[in-house]
Amino acid sequence: MPQTPTEPALPAAFAAAVEAIRGASLRPELVVSEIASPANLAPHAIAFAADVTPARHGSDSELGTGRFILLFDQSAPEAWGGQFRVVCFAQAPLETDIGLDPFLAEVAWSWLVDALDTRGANYTAASGTATKILSTGFGTLADQGDGAQIELRASWTPLDHQIASHVEGWGELLCMLAGLPPVAEGVSVLPIRRAGRE
Repeated sequence: MPQTPTEPALPAAFAAAVEAIRGASLRPELVVSEIASPANLAPHAIAFAADVTPARHGSDSELGTGRFILLFDQSAPEAWGGQFRVVCFAQAPLETDIGLDPFLAEVAWSWLVDALDTRGANYTAASGTATKILSTGFGTLADQGDGAQIELRASWTPLDHQIASHVEGWGELLCMLAGLPPVAEGVSVLPIRRAGRE
């Protein structure tokens, strides 16, 4: 009798990392869902999307959004410096005057590093970009006025399969970019709030 093909078992380190992610403790302002992971980036991957929901006033406006992807390759690619690699994205709208702050990109990056370090994430080879986007509506979009947003794209190499702290740090970053106060002591936040276009 021919045997039915079975899915290969996940590598133990990746399976442990996935289990750790599912046990992460995230802030209640975040709505997180598993999404399809990008193809061809690594032999194994898991990805999540998150949206920041309003904490008060019954508003249903989007305050921020993000993606978290964990990649795993047993061959430990030289560019990664390990078997795991995290790739993440975070975006939030800003008040226009805050979008003009020349130090905003540096502050956004420091929030990510602080959030990871505060949670004890063990990592190396962090890299990324912080982008400020300013926009003005014209023509039929003129009534939208001015707007601004911050986007942070980052990656780093976790040094073990305890990935919950990495996910929690990313979640805290999303909430901080959205203007919610930090939950960790010793971390300051700028008064960034979602602003409707003026």
